[in-house]
Amino acid sequence: MLTLDRATGEIADRNFLDLPGLLQPGDVLVLNDSRVIPARLYARREGLRTQANSPDPSGKVEVLLTEQRSATDWRALVKPARKAPLGECLHFDLPAPSSQDREDRPLLSAEIIEVGDFGERTLRFAPVTNFFSRLERLGHIPLPPYLHRPDTAEDRDRYQTVYAGKDKHGSAAAPTAGLHFTRRILERLRAKGVAIHYVTLHVGLGTFQPVRGREVEAIRLHHEHYTLPADTAAALNVARAEGRRIIAAGTTTVRTLEHCAVMAQGQDLQPHSGSTSIFISPGHNFQLVDAMLTNFHLPESTLLMLVCAFAGTSPVLRAYRHAVQQQYRFFSFGDCMFLS
Repeated sequence: MLTLDRATGEIADRNFLDLPGLLQPGDVLVLNDSRVIPARLYARREGLRTQANSPDPSGKVEVLLTEQRSATDWRALVKPARKAPLGECLHFDLPAPSSQDREDRPLLSAEIIEVGDFGERTLRFAPVTNFFSRLERLGHIPLPPYLHRPDTAEDRDRYQTVYAGKDKHGSAAAPTAGLHFTRRILERLRAKGVAIHYVTLHVGLGTFQPVRGREVEAIRLHHEHYTLPADTAAALNVARAEGRRIIAAGTTTVRTLEHCAVMAQGQDLQPHSGSTSIFISPGHNFQLVDAMLTNFHLPESTLLMLVCAFAGTSPVLRAYRHAVQQQYRFFSFGDCMFLS
C-alpha cells in the first residue's frame, strides 16, 4: 500500500496491514457492500440451435448485465452487437440439459427492447419467480478482461468483498478497493475505535466508463443505483458536525458520498435510494470525504480523474510514477493507495 499525504506531498511504501495504524479513534470508515452477481451470460438467438453458455464462438451472443432498471429490465453490454438488433429474443440455457432442467428450459429468456451505442442494450426478461437463483446457475463471474482466463468456482469468493451483503445483489464488478479487507482487519479497526458503516452502489458502466472525447464538460457517466442507509446517514452527520474524519474505501464509495452531499445542499444527509451519474474531476469541491483508499487505475480513465481531483494531479501522477518504479501491481487484483 502506497500512502500519499495531501498536505505535505509525502509518499511512503507501506503494507495494507498498516491501515489500522493510519486511522484514528472516531474516524468513520465507509464501505460499499454491493454484491457481485454472475453477470456474464451466453445466449442463443431465437431459432438458432447453438451451444449456449459456453466459450464456443459459433453463433453465441455474450451478455454482460450492468444495471437492473426494473423487476424485468436490465441494461447490458452485448457482443457481437450486430447479432443483437432491436426485437431479438435471447435464450439462456445451461450447456446441456439435465433431468431437473428439462421442464424448465430455457432458464431465462429476454427480448432486446432498446439499442444504444458501443454494444449497449436494454433486455426485458420474461418474468420468473427466482431470477437470481437462475442467474447463479447460468452466469459467470465477470472477471476483468486482462486476466485472459475463464472464471472458476473459486472466483465467486475471490472476486467478492468479505462484507458484501447477502441481499445486495447488483454489481457487474467488485468494488475492488474492498478486496483488500479481511475480517481480521475489520476487527482491528473496530477495536481501535473506528466506526464502520456501509453504503450500497451497484457497480456498472458508470464506474468504469472510459474517457471519450477531449472536453471534460462533455463527459456523461451512466447511472448507477445506490442506497444511503439510515444508520450511515446519521453517523456521517454526527462525524461531520464533530469534525471527525470520513474515510471512503473505493471510488464507488467516494462517488456515492459526494453525490449524497450534493443532493443534501448543505443540510443533514437523509437516508434514501436513488441513482447517480456524478462525474468527479479536478475542481470538484469534496464535501464529505476526508481520506480515501483506492487501487491504481488506468490512464485516461474517469477513476484516475477522480483520484487527481482528490489529491491533486501533479502529486497523484508523481505517486503513480513511484508506484511503477517500485513495481506496484495495478488494476482490480493489484495493490492500493491511501490518500489522506
